[in-house]
Amino acid sequence: MIQIAVFSDVHGNLPALEVVLKDIEQRGISQKFCLGDLVDFAPWGNEVIEKIRSLNIPCLMGNHDERIAFDLPVVPLSKHSEEETNARFIAIDHSKKHITQQNKKFLAELPFHLKLNYKTGKRHWNIQLVHSSLESNDTYLYESGNDEVFRMMLESADADLVVMGHTHLSFKKQFDDQTWAVNCGSVGRSKEENRLASYLVLTLDEEKIIPEIVQLSYPVDETARQIRESGIPDYYAIFWRIKLYQYYNYFVNLHQNINN
Repeated sequence: MIQIAVFSDVHGNLPALEVVLKDIEQRGISQKFCLGDLVDFAPWGNEVIEKIRSLNIPCLMGNHDERIAFDLPVVPLSKHSEEETNARFIAIDHSKKHITQQNKKFLAELPFHLKLNYKTGKRHWNIQLVHSSLESNDTYLYESGNDEVFRMMLESADADLVVMGHTHLSFKKQFDDQTWAVNCGSVGRSKEENRLASYLVLTLDEEKIIPEIVQLSYPVDETARQIRESGIPDYYAIFWRIKLYQYYNYFVNLHQNINN
């Protein structure tokens, strides 16, 4: 049996990354891979990069990493409100000013995607790692999307499993003959209801692949406080706090309704 851990989209959130890495260590998993987007939106971009470098964790180039590495222009996204658009410009500019040249060089040299092959018994498993897709690191693929898109990715990669990030929403989709498309979610900026740090554990044996999405709490208050003190717009701290508050209230109300 082989176990590997895959995580993505840290976005400068060192407290969340440290919780995830500790959990991986406690599980005894030595094989770790990151799908990119180490920077933007929280103030520990340099520290996150240096943590990944110091641990020699293979990492892909996410779209945010590419933008910071090569000083690419920020293009407004139609899905964002005016408030988020303005905050996004300021937050990315903060990274461009504060990420060191050495760390920008590291980001610039990251691979675009990575193909893994593991042998368990007589079986070879091919695992394709991407940030968002084979052709782009800025394509949004959701669980509700057309299954044919994922099947084509698996066929093009000649893979049993493709793992992606980018959307900050985890999912698992199983197809024929033990083939999978999995999104490992986001470590540092989850868009899921619970806003927990998310990563993937893959267990491989001779017969099957078992993907497990792991979600962990981390000190969100500390992340929010540091964002407020950093020059990154408060939008990113308030966004997390509001969502977590709504999530807490949902379960409080659910518990009360059950008891009543």
